[in-house]
Amino acid sequence: MSPLAQPTSTSPEPSQSAPTPTGLLDRYFRISERGSSVPREIRGGVATFFTMAYILVLNPIILASGTDMNGTHLNSAQLVTATALTAGLTTLLMGVIGNVPIGLAAGLGVNTIVALQLAPRMTWPDAMGMVVLAGFAIMLLVATGLRERVMSAVPLGLRKAIAIGIGLFISLVGLVDSGFISRIPDAAHTTVPLQLGGNSHLNGWPVLIFILGLLLTLVLVIRKVPGAILISIATMTIVAVIIDRVATIPAMHWGLTVPAWPGNPVSAPDFGLVGKVSLFGGFHQVGILTGVLFVFTVLMSCFFDAMGTILGVADEAHLLDEKGDLPGINKILMIDGIATAAGGATSSSANTCFVESTSGVGEGARTGFASIVTGALFLAALFLTPLATMVPAQAATPALVTVGFLILANSIREIDWSDFTIAVPAFLTMVMMPFTYSITNGIGFGFITFCILRLAAGRGRSVPVALYAVAAVFAFYYLMPALGLS
Repeated sequence: MSPLAQPTSTSPEPSQSAPTPTGLLDRYFRISERGSSVPREIRGGVATFFTMAYILVLNPIILASGTDMNGTHLNSAQLVTATALTAGLTTLLMGVIGNVPIGLAAGLGVNTIVALQLAPRMTWPDAMGMVVLAGFAIMLLVATGLRERVMSAVPLGLRKAIAIGIGLFISLVGLVDSGFISRIPDAAHTTVPLQLGGNSHLNGWPVLIFILGLLLTLVLVIRKVPGAILISIATMTIVAVIIDRVATIPAMHWGLTVPAWPGNPVSAPDFGLVGKVSLFGGFHQVGILTGVLFVFTVLMSCFFDAMGTILGVADEAHLLDEKGDLPGINKILMIDGIATAAGGATSSSANTCFVESTSGVGEGARTGFASIVTGALFLAALFLTPLATMVPAQAATPALVTVGFLILANSIREIDWSDFTIAVPAFLTMVMMPFTYSITNGIGFGFITFCILRLAAGRGRSVPVALYAVAAVFAFYYLMPALGLS
C-alpha cells in the first residue's frame, strides 16, 4: 500500500491525431498512438523508479524487524536483493504484458502483516508460503471474474477503513522501530503500555535523527518535491553516518543497523532467500482456520489497494475508455496477482502496484515501455545492496509515519460518518489494528459489526451474502477458545 504520490492535473493530454507508428517498438507499445514518445517514456520510467526506490530500504527494515517462531531474523542484505529482484521482474512483466506505466514493489502494510502477525506464529518460509497462496487466490479470482464482484461486496466505507487502519498500524510501527516511543516493561506494573522514548524522555542522537527526518519528510511532501521520501532517507542517513563517526553512540541505540559507510558500495547480490518458501507449513503451526484467515488478511490488504491504484494511475494517464473502464484490466490484475505470489516466493513479501507511478505519468509516460525502464533500474539496484543496508531505522521510519498520514488523509473523507451502520464498523476497523497490533483483528471486528448493525437497523438485505459468510468465519475464529477448539 503506497499513497505517497498524488495524481496531478498537469500531465499532458494525448494528442488528438496520433502520428503513425514508426517502428516495432512504437507499434508494440502503441507509443505514438497514446500521444507519447520514447524519450518521454524513458523520463517517466526514471521518475517512477526514484519515487519508488525508498522501498529498497524500508522493506528490509520492516521484515528484518520481525522474528519467526524460532527467533530467527531475515538477513538484511538478502532482503535488499529479494526486494529489488522482485520489483524489477514484476515491473518488467507489467510493461511487456500489461503495457501500462505502473511500477510494482513490496507493499507497505502487507510486509508488516508478514513480519508481525504471520512470522511470530510460524517459520519465515511458512509465512512466505501464505503470501504465495494469497497470490494464487488473487489469480484465481481474476481468472474466474470474481475479483471485481468480491470487491463490490465490501462497502466503500469499510474498504477505506481497512486502508486507514493499516496506515495507523504502520505509523505505530515506525514510531516504535525508531525508538520515539517504546513499550513500558511489565515490571513497571502500570496499565499504560507505551511511553515516550525509552524512559518517558527523548534521549540520544538516534531519536533526534528520526525527529529531523520526519520534519524533513513532511516539509518535502508538503512542498510536493519529487522523490521526497528518498531524498529524506538519503539526507538523514548521511547525517547519521557523520554523527556516528564524531559521537560515541552504543551500537544498540541504533537498533539493527548502525550507520557506517561501506568499504565497497557495490557488491554481488545475495539470492539466499529466493525460493525459501513452504506453501502449507504454516497450517501445521496455526491450524486450518487461522491459516485461512491469515491468507485472507494478506489477500484483503493487496486486493483493494491494487484495484484503486491501477484505475487511479490509468485515469491520470488518460487510458480509460468513455465508460471509465480500463481496456485489458484483467491482464493487469493477473500480473498483480503474480506479483503477490512472486513476493512470497522470493521472501520479499507481497508485491503490488505503486501509486508513485503517477510521478512517471506526470513526466509523460503512457505505455509499458516506461515500466520496462523502471524495472531495469530496480534490477541495476541489485548491485547496490551495501548502500541500502547502511540506512538506520531512524532515517527510514519517518517514511512510515508519513505514509500513515497520507493514507488517512486520502481515505477518511470517503467514509459516510452520518451512517452509523458503516461509521461504527469503520471506526472499529481503524482502531483495532494499531490497538491490538493486528490487521486481522481490525478486518474481523469491522466485518462482524457491520453485519450486526445492518441487521439491527433492518437493512440486512443490503449486505451481500459473501460478507455474512466471511463475518461468520471471523466470529467462529474468535469464539474458538471459549468453545475449547484452540
